Parts: sequence; structure tokens; C-alpha cells
Amino acid sequence: MKCVIGIDLGTSAVKLLLMNQKGKIIDEVSKSYPVIQEKAGYSEQDPQSWVEQTAAGLSDLLRNFKGNPEDIEGISFSGQMHGLVLLDENNEVLRPAILWNDTRTTEECRDIYEALGEERLLAITKNPALEGFTLPKLLWVKKHEPKIYEKAKTFVLPKDYVRYKLTGELHMDYSDAAGTLLMDISKKEWSKEICDILGIDEKLCPPLVASYEKVGNVTSEMAISTGLSASTAVIAGGADNACGAIGSGILEDGKTLCSIGTSGVVLSYESSDDKDFQGRVHYFNHGTPDGYYTMGVTLAAGDSLSWFKEVSGKDESFEEWMSDVGRVPAGSNGLLFTPYVSGERTPHADAAIRASFIGMDRSHERKDFIRAVMEGITFSLNESLAIFRGNGKEINTIVSIGGGTKNEEWLQMQADIFNAKIVKLASEQGPGVGAAMLGAYGCGWFPSLKECAAEFISVEKEFLPDPEKVKVYKALFEVYQDVYQATKSMNDKLVKFRK
Repeated sequence: MKCVIGIDLGTSAVKLLLMNQKGKIIDEVSKSYPVIQEKAGYSEQDPQSWVEQTAAGLSDLLRNFKGNPEDIEGISFSGQMHGLVLLDENNEVLRPAILWNDTRTTEECRDIYEALGEERLLAITKNPALEGFTLPKLLWVKKHEPKIYEKAKTFVLPKDYVRYKLTGELHMDYSDAAGTLLMDISKKEWSKEICDILGIDEKLCPPLVASYEKVGNVTSEMAISTGLSASTAVIAGGADNACGAIGSGILEDGKTLCSIGTSGVVLSYESSDDKDFQGRVHYFNHGTPDGYYTMGVTLAAGDSLSWFKEVSGKDESFEEWMSDVGRVPAGSNGLLFTPYVSGERTPHADAAIRASFIGMDRSHERKDFIRAVMEGITFSLNESLAIFRGNGKEINTIVSIGGGTKNEEWLQMQADIFNAKIVKLASEQGPGVGAAMLGAYGCGWFPSLKECAAEFISVEKEFLPDPEKVKVYKALFEVYQDVYQATKSMNDKLVKFRK
């Protein structure tokens, strides 16, 4: 039977899924790599580690594959967004990649607003200037590392570089380009106006393609090293959030997704680019033909939980550490947590804000703190839903994916805080499945992504909101929303004391 491989290039690991035409996962592999954090606010990676670990993952898949390598017809990608990979005239990497969660570029964001004006930037890109985006990173290198910038011939995003090493071809897809702050998302082309005003050579921007387009085949060199066939088609792929949406069936108006990984995302499908959210949430091109999506981001979602486990239960499994959460009432006995351990994105684009526990007393036990962290992450995601609903979107059902689906107490918590039915899919590999679906569609297996979704996606379980807990959480959410303003000035003053 024919197969495709979906490659999800994440922040901490690359995950590879081998799927057949029935949407069944035949095999999966994960390979980790480190993040380089030289100082507070810095987050980088060595692009070579992505290539090496992806190649190692492909080799593992092919070693275990019982069929003919030529049966693997296509490969496609999902990738961490916004990361800057600078290449020289020989397409060699000039410096470590600056990642999406790097927050060193506050000054560059101000420069963008001063040069373009917030209103004009939103008109072109539909997004505000935030530290995580690619354009501020490009300007930072231009300002602070001019010799490196002078050598730059082009830039790409993380998955684009790995795809280049597989095919020898350089491209960027619309869904990822939308997160650079350099593309006119309505016209689907690089903005000459932005480039000219900010003094960026438009030739630095790579060719643009659709997420489902074939961009090449596996090179003979990569075929030999991994066991793949050189006839295997490589499909462009998309941004991790776009692929997560595709892999979760978010392919028409009214469909909404909650994804809890290192960061957290609430995403809703849009069939047009004419909504006006005033830059309060992101507005990006989808991986589907002529589709868009709005998105709010919690910068440290699962990362907040991982941090708290490191400091309170390092030697325990997650299951053991979280085992008593269900015995804690909604509201964690009056304990509240804001998940700003790395700053925040939506609705507060603030790199300086930091997390808080509010309401601690001697009666609180570790289980209260754990539940409070989970609730705080979910409250933060609910702020994005509140913006969507405030702009007239009706949201009754939400597909939940990512690490947050591994704990049923958390899924029920999402239903109660979001006041919506939560759907858990049979497969929790959203972005990887989305990448595989783009591969399948790009190879011509299905006439549309919707028909591909009908074959590849199935529901495992649903969680309905508890009316009594909905009331409790509605009141607590109002308190949660007060914490940001109450702690902002204090955190601004604490910045100089951080390492």
C-alpha cells in the first residue's frame, strides 16, 4: 500500500509519522535536539541538528518499513514558525537559527512601528510587530551582526532548511511566510513596501509556494543515506499551527482548535482575509487553498507545566506527579497562576511580564499548585477565545490536541473553562498528521483536503462542560484577567535584576 511521511520539526524534537492511504499510522519516530540559551530572552538552535536528527529518523523508519521504499510516494513537513535561518551565497548557514520564542528584539519591533506605522503594518500583514516574528530578528542581525548580515543571500524558516537539504531546492510556503511579518497575506507575495522602508533587499526573500505543492524529489545523496527512494516526491508543507489545524480537520468556517504543546494555541478557520481583529490575534494564511485562520498564542503553555514539574517533581513521571489533580476542586482552593514564565503573546504582547501565583496560603498542597498551573494555562488560552467570541464568532465545539490531551482531567477543565464541547481525536499527532495529509493531497491521493480528513481523522472521546464548574470558572476568569495589569509595572521594574 502507498504511504507518505509527515515530518513535524518542533522546538525540542523532530517527529516523523509514516501513514498509509487509509490514514493509519504505520510507524513513528522522534529524535530530540537541544535549544541554545546563552542569556535570558535568547533562544537558538543549530540547523544542522535538525538535518541530522531528521535524517536519523528517516533511516529508522525505512529500516523498519516492510514494503518497497518506492511505496513511500511523498514527504511533507510541519515546522516551528518564525525562526530565522540565514544562508550565504552557497546556502550555508551563517549563524545559529534564532527561534520563535526568542525575545531579544523589543527595540526592533519599535523600529518597525516607527518606520511603517501600526495601522499600515496591520493593513499589509494583518499582524502586529512582535518579538517572536522573523522580521524583527532579521533587523536585529542587521544591526548587531552587520558582517553576518552582509554575507546573507537569503533566509528561510526551520522546516524550509531541512527540506532544502532533502531536495536541494529553496522555497517558503504561504502559511509560514505569513508569520515573517514580510508578506502581504492578501496578495500572497512579499511586501516590497515593507522591504523598501526597512532597507531590506527583497531578493533575500525566497520563492513562495502553496503548502500542498510539490517542490522536488529526494536527492540521490539523501536517498542513499536514509534508504528512501529518489523518486519520493517532497511537498512543501506548512507552519506547525496550520498543519495542526489540517491534521485536526479545521478546514471550514466555525471549526476551532486548541493545541497545548510547549506553547499553546487557539485557532479558528477563516474563509476570507476581511475580518478585522485590530491585531489582537494573529491572522495567517492556512495550508489549504485560499484559506486563512485566526490564532491566539499562550507563549508558555505546556512549558509552564514542565517548568513546575522540574521544580516540584523532577524524579516522578507526569502521570504520578499529576495523579491527585482530580481531587482538587475547580479554582484550586483559591490559588491562581498566570503562565507568563517566558512572557506572553495573546492578548498581552509583553516580553517582560512574568508568571505569578496569587492567593497562596499554608493550606495549599502541591496538588493545588499543579491544578492552578493547569487552570492558568487554560485561562490564558480562553483569553483568545474571548476575543474570537467578542468579534461575533460562535464557538461551541473545540478540537483539542497536543500534550494537554494526555490528561482527561485537563480535557474536562478545558470544556468547563471554554464552555464548549471538547473533542479528543484518536490520533494526538496533529501537526505530523497534517503534514502527512499535505503529502497525500500533494501526491494526488484525494481531490481535496476535506476528503483526505474524512479518511485520516477520527474522534476518540468528547467532553461536555459542567454547568456548575462553568459558573465557578467564569468568575475566576475575571480575577485572572486582573492579574496582568496588577503585576505589569512590578515586572517591568524587575527586568534589570534578571540574569
